[in-house]
Amino acid sequence: MEPEPQNSRRLAGEALALVYIAVVATIAAISGAVYVMFPELGALSHDIMTRPRGSWARAPILLIVTPVATAAIGTLVTRHLPYGYLSVMLTVGGALTVLLALRSPIAPAISAGFLPLVLGVKSWWYPPAIVLSTSMLAALSYVWRRQIGANESLRQRPAYEVSSGEESLAQIAALLLFVLAGVFLVKLTNLRFILFPPLVVIGFEMFVHSAHCPWASRAMRLPIVCLLSASGGLLAHHLLGVGPLAAIASMAWGVAMLRLFDLHVPPALAVALLPQVMEAPTILYPLSVGVGTSLLSGSFVLYQQFREARLQPVDSRS
Repeated sequence: MEPEPQNSRRLAGEALALVYIAVVATIAAISGAVYVMFPELGALSHDIMTRPRGSWARAPILLIVTPVATAAIGTLVTRHLPYGYLSVMLTVGGALTVLLALRSPIAPAISAGFLPLVLGVKSWWYPPAIVLSTSMLAALSYVWRRQIGANESLRQRPAYEVSSGEESLAQIAALLLFVLAGVFLVKLTNLRFILFPPLVVIGFEMFVHSAHCPWASRAMRLPIVCLLSASGGLLAHHLLGVGPLAAIASMAWGVAMLRLFDLHVPPALAVALLPQVMEAPTILYPLSVGVGTSLLSGSFVLYQQFREARLQPVDSRS
């Protein structure tokens, strides 16, 4: 059982993340700049506020720089290419290049880059909108860490680390093969949200950071959590529309799912918030999410089995 002080701090962090999402959603509603509240803010704010010593919380500059760089790439690709194998690989590959070049832990930046292509966002106002919302989050994170005295642990080892050399290349290749399989299913079914933006973030952490990814060892729970999170987000959209109340309800539902299944997978909160930036979402959205996450879980299990089989002869000779 979680110690009482730590549990209280987590509850306070979750409440603060909800307040932040409400403020950002209000700004989006008043200004009309809907993408100020891009869905991965749910994942970022929840993890940063509940884990102030985590790798995302301890990289405030990269929290701003990484998503805006990937958003610019995604917007550029979307303005010049239709959705397809080439555009998806350019967008995802570009986002991965940014992450690795900057040595950034901010994996949700992949989703920030992929979102324009999935939703057809071509406005150059999208990257500045991300700068505004992530700058607010970075400032709030700094104040929160000071408030709870987390500064003393700033030298702590990052929560996620990328392996070096041939193994990391193999992991990235496996992720990109999964993305190609996702595009194939999208083309086959015409259900674009089978490969929804947060799914690539979830897959990145599973394939590339599997040793530290908190949901990699529970891959079979992932489709259920994401399906339920998407369903709650869709219901909130239908009952409350788009705005602060709907955003809070969607986020709170996602948090409840993480607690219910005891699974720390922050991108599931982005799944719950995604209907807030979709045009007329239907029941096909959670169904697509279920298909996409099932494909990811199955692909990851097969990859792990292949990797273990490939390493087995080496282990037996040693």
